[in-house]
Amino acid sequence: MSEAHAILRFVRVAPRKAKPVIDMIRGQQVPMALAMLKHTPRHAARVVEKLLRSAVANAELKELGDSESMVVSRAFVNCGPTYKRVRARSMGRANAIQKRTSHITVAVAASDSRGQRK
Repeated sequence: MSEAHAILRFVRVAPRKAKPVIDMIRGQQVPMALAMLKHTPRHAARVVEKLLRSAVANAELKELGDSESMVVSRAFVNCGPTYKRVRARSMGRANAIQKRTSHITVAVAASDSRGQRK
């Protein structure tokens, strides 16, 4: 089965916040996944929507079919590097702040005639 994918690395979204959005679209038809992402009120949904559109564009360049008949075959989030920052506290103290990043991968594939994944 041939598929096209898109990878977004070092995005400033925590993996634990991006994972529910990714789990929501995995295995869905592309038009349905785009509609769900458009109406999801999370910052990660905007990022994943743009990434999904990129994967669909890559699939059209590889001539895998039209976007209406594609499914999200693989989608996952991995942890990226964590930026360490310091927040000043009272009485001269400081607390550590961890700004987490993610590596997000979305792959789309053409579905067969029954509407199932290949």
